[in-house]
Amino acid sequence: MPSGSWQILLPVPDPASRGATRSDNLQAGLWLIADMCLNIWAISIVKALGGGYPSWQIVFLRALVGLALLLPWVWRDRQAFANIEHWGLQILRIALSTLTLTASFFAVARLPLALFMTMNFTRPLVLIAMAALVLGEKVPLVRWAAGAVGLVGILIALNPDNVPWSWGLLAVAITVFSGTAAIIVTRKLKGTPAVVMMAFYTGGLALLTAVPAQQTWVPIAPDHLPYLLAVGVFSQCAQFCFLQAHWKGDAGFLGPLGYSSLIVSGTVGFLIFNEVPTLNTLIGATIIVLATTLLSVSSKH
Repeated sequence: MPSGSWQILLPVPDPASRGATRSDNLQAGLWLIADMCLNIWAISIVKALGGGYPSWQIVFLRALVGLALLLPWVWRDRQAFANIEHWGLQILRIALSTLTLTASFFAVARLPLALFMTMNFTRPLVLIAMAALVLGEKVPLVRWAAGAVGLVGILIALNPDNVPWSWGLLAVAITVFSGTAAIIVTRKLKGTPAVVMMAFYTGGLALLTAVPAQQTWVPIAPDHLPYLLAVGVFSQCAQFCFLQAHWKGDAGFLGPLGYSSLIVSGTVGFLIFNEVPTLNTLIGATIIVLATTLLSVSSKH
């Protein structure tokens, strides 16, 4: 979607609005770390089993589990659905999120975990730019610098000269851009009750993936079923943490903080999938940690 279209679809932020406080950003950072950990657990299951099942099917199962978890909350807070606003943004968010999740599940089942996570680290860089251009947030120069340092680390860890082409790479590129766009739309819906956001997201996933999942359905092995259902549990909890993070903190602060998931994913790849990090990955990870440290220091001033 051209950048000009964002200005039409998204309301212009109030120039007089104030950014998040240091305390808000700290809380948002903790929510984001919880989101990252839960998502890595879900991604690890998809990586281990997802190659044998269509991505549509896994997303559909994830949505069904999420709806089951949400139903008691939806019933308790049903009055929150009485006055729903910004239907266009809600639909756009659902479409972008469905594309992101499906492409993500496709990619992670076909790429090394470290490579998949490294490619996703370009999302915070895109988010910093979108925060400034679309949301109108004032991103301090030091945070731009942190993003630039993080980009250097990403390039070193990725080692582009030695990465062969695959459809998984295209899928993860789609994940980065559609996922970043979904974050921007989510932030424009700030103030919408969390139960409404989560119900729309989860119900939308189920609705949009039901037909392709039915047409490509592969019978599930009995010993795989508990793990595939766990993807829905972890993902649904992660979504709540994600919403809390992006409603409490500045996008410019949260962006570079996402680099820390490189350490978590590298550890998971080593312990579970026997993926030994390369020297490039270790050097890149060190640079990314330095970028995150620079961000943390800048938030205190």
